[in-house]
Amino acid sequence: MKEGAVLVVGASSGIGREIALGLVRAGARVLAACRRPGPPGSEHIPLDVTREDLPPERLPAALAGLVYCPGTIRLKPFARLSREEFLEDLEVNYLGAVRVLAAALPRLKASEAGAAVVLFSTVAVATGMPLHASIAGAKGALEGLTRALAAELAPRIRVNAIAPSLTDTPLAAPLLRDEARRKAAAERHPLKRVGTAAEVAQAALFLLSDAARSITGQILRMDGGLGALRLFA
Repeated sequence: MKEGAVLVVGASSGIGREIALGLVRAGARVLAACRRPGPPGSEHIPLDVTREDLPPERLPAALAGLVYCPGTIRLKPFARLSREEFLEDLEVNYLGAVRVLAAALPRLKASEAGAAVVLFSTVAVATGMPLHASIAGAKGALEGLTRALAAELAPRIRVNAIAPSLTDTPLAAPLLRDEARRKAAAERHPLKRVGTAAEVAQAALFLLSDAARSITGQILRMDGGLGALRLFA
């Protein structure tokens, strides 16, 4: 990770917490924008992305990186989804990211060595899945934003997204709450396993680092092969 401050939105649990921990271990200054405090070594900025804007006055003069982690898992048939539920998913997954990026952009542009942004999508955007209409729509908008901003902000700011499949996090706990569900989820993937928050965090840390300085506008699909492979007995 290049020197400088990194803003991690949604750093209090799951993938966001693992990213913040990795950055702290690497010696970065970590600003954890979330409702609850982030991990030890990070600086807490209280923020509920559905209710308030990121306060620019809490940010340093320059940011070397920004990670936006908040997300939802709403699995319902299309006919049972309300307009309010579509708007809630859009608010958390897409519009929240838009507002955070707008507030942080001057600080990202001020980074002398350039900056990197990492967003989060889902395997359900590129791979059609039943019950995913709302979340796939919201994350699809985020993938479009990723590519558009990567083009608009090049060469100073790189913008990429990670699109995991179901990952073992507190958000996904209801879908993995017993051994039978966990096994069924693993079996749906060619790699026959459910990914971990720590694994996804390592990919985000790579995208933030100078090792990824030739990567922008990409969607990294960490989906256990689900989106690209079909295995035959």
